[in-house]
Amino acid sequence: MLIIVVDLTLQEFKISTNGDCFMHMQRQTIMLKLSYVKALIMIALLSITTHAQISSTDPTLIYLWPDGAPGAIGKEEVDRPSLQIFTPPQGKANGTAVVVCPGGGYVNLAMDHEGKQIAEWLNSHGIAAFVLKYRLGPRYRHPIPLQDAQRAVRYVRLHTKEMNIAPDRIGMWGFSAGGHLTATVGTHFDGGDAQAAQPIDRISSRPDFLILAYPVITFTAEYTHKGSRRALLGENPAPQLMENLSNDKQVTSQTPPTFLFHTDEDSGVPPENSVYFYLALKKAKVPAELHIYEKGKHGVGLAPKDPVLSTWSARLADWLKVRGLLPAAP
Repeated sequence: MLIIVVDLTLQEFKISTNGDCFMHMQRQTIMLKLSYVKALIMIALLSITTHAQISSTDPTLIYLWPDGAPGAIGKEEVDRPSLQIFTPPQGKANGTAVVVCPGGGYVNLAMDHEGKQIAEWLNSHGIAAFVLKYRLGPRYRHPIPLQDAQRAVRYVRLHTKEMNIAPDRIGMWGFSAGGHLTATVGTHFDGGDAQAAQPIDRISSRPDFLILAYPVITFTAEYTHKGSRRALLGENPAPQLMENLSNDKQVTSQTPPTFLFHTDEDSGVPPENSVYFYLALKKAKVPAELHIYEKGKHGVGLAPKDPVLSTWSARLADWLKVRGLLPAAP
């Protein structure tokens, strides 16, 4: 049972579930108080519907394994993969959702220009965004980041009803090493374990579409990003493992439709990564669209300050419309 108590005389309020107060705050003005009431109601409802831990400082943060992630080395934040949920304005949501995987060479996460800014762009188009904080090397090696990303897709699909998301319109958007992780999920998914004890583990981890921005794709060719490979696989990975995680070689007809963006000047992750993934998709007859801009360094995000490069997001919006993931203009 959800209980909300608001006392305008004492300028305080409480919200509790099952009679146990979990939030109690003092406010100085009624204006502040009313805004916090709305925020706290959201926290309470999320805690009831998702059964996940929510940070007291960020009401949109949920942990993918509230009781501890499998393979966790410790109990610090770096050991706790999470999703930060960004929802579109009320009345604008169109039922599409995207799990966002920031880049950072599998050692860092660019949570602003490849995370928060991306979520805001998606929200502006009515798309729900889930920014993934996955575990990183060298503390965590493969397959831990893949497990985190697969869990994120399952989480969104499990909660489609209460979040008003279409279960067949859940995509992933990855940047650089996050693009490698996204492409790995798109080529190494499973249908879930029907015998699993937890409902989330019975759900498919296959994304319905992929968006890859200057992605790391191969671990075997000369144009690989060696830093990402080393962080994920160690100094001397087995050739078979590198082959298995060279995702252009793992594409099948079941790989999700994909949009790819790169720049020709990218010397960190050369554009051949996107080109070869696109060619593999084409060979497998998977719908795909590739845009390579002549100018632009690696890691540009949405490139908001570049009048030419910033147009790539408009090309993405067009592709989403073509795929039926955004409503077409009347």
